[in-house]
Amino acid sequence: MTSAGGKTGRAVVKALAARGQAVRAFVHREEQVGAAMALGAREVIVGDMRDEVALRRAMGNAKAVYHICPNVSPDEIAIGNWVIAAARTAGVEHFIYHSVLHPQTEAMSHHWNKLRVEERLFESGLPSTILQPTAYMQNILAGWKTIAEEGVWRIPYPVETQLSLVDLEDVAEAAAIVLTQAGHAGATYELVGTSPMTQVEVTEALSQKLGRPVRAEAQSVEMWEQRARAGGMGDYQVETLIKMFRYYEQHGLVGNPHVLGWLLGRKPTTLEEWCQRMLNR
Repeated sequence: MTSAGGKTGRAVVKALAARGQAVRAFVHREEQVGAAMALGAREVIVGDMRDEVALRRAMGNAKAVYHICPNVSPDEIAIGNWVIAAARTAGVEHFIYHSVLHPQTEAMSHHWNKLRVEERLFESGLPSTILQPTAYMQNILAGWKTIAEEGVWRIPYPVETQLSLVDLEDVAEAAAIVLTQAGHAGATYELVGTSPMTQVEVTEALSQKLGRPVRAEAQSVEMWEQRARAGGMGDYQVETLIKMFRYYEQHGLVGNPHVLGWLLGRKPTTLEEWCQRMLNR
C-alpha cells in the first residue's frame, strides 16, 4: 500500500486489516509508522516513492500492490512509472491503481496525469484494476468549522455546480473487495456514491442532519487562493486546483452510483448517512 499515511491509504489499510489481510504499508515519514500499525498494518516501510531501492524493498514478496500517488503531485506520471516497474520486477500478481473519476479531462491536469499512468499500466502487462473515485464526502470536513459556527458552506465555484460525491469508507471497502476477491483484473471501476448534487442540495442535506440552516456560498477563486497560499500550499497545487474549480464551474463532476453499488452489494452511503455518522463520532 503506497501513500499509506494519507487519508485514503489509512482507510484502505483499515478495511484490509478488518478482513484479516497482511498489509505492508509504505509511508513517507517516520512519524506515520505508529498510525499505520494502529490501523492494522503488519509491517511499515518508510521511504520515498522516487527511491527505486525503497520501492523494491517494499514490494518484496507482495502478492498485490495498491498504488496511491501523493495528492496533486507534479510527479504523478514519473512516480507511476517507477511503482509499476518495481511491481513488475517483484512479480506482483495484481496491481490496483487509485485513479480519479473522469481522468480523460485534459483541462484538469491532475486528472489527465492519472490517465497517462493508466496508459502505462495497460502497457505494462501487469494484471491490474483501476479505481476511479469521485470527490470524497470527507472533503466537506475542511469547512466543517464554518458550517457549524456560521451555517455556511463556502466553495470556490457557483452554488449551482453539480458534483457526484462518495464516502471514503465506501471507497476503502471497494478497494478491499477488489484486492481480496478474484475476477477483478482488467476492470476499470468508477466509484461514485451519489447522483449529481448542486451545492444547495448538499447544504439542504447538512441542514436536515444538523437541525439548523446551512447555506451554500460561492467565494471568489482569488479569495480561496489567498487562503491556500497563506496555509503553505505550493504553486503547482494552487494552480492545479484553480484549474479544477474552473472546470467544475463549467461542467461539474458527474457520475453514476450503480457500479459502486454492484461492487459493495448494497447501496452506497448517502450524504445524509455520512453526515449522521460524522455527528455520532
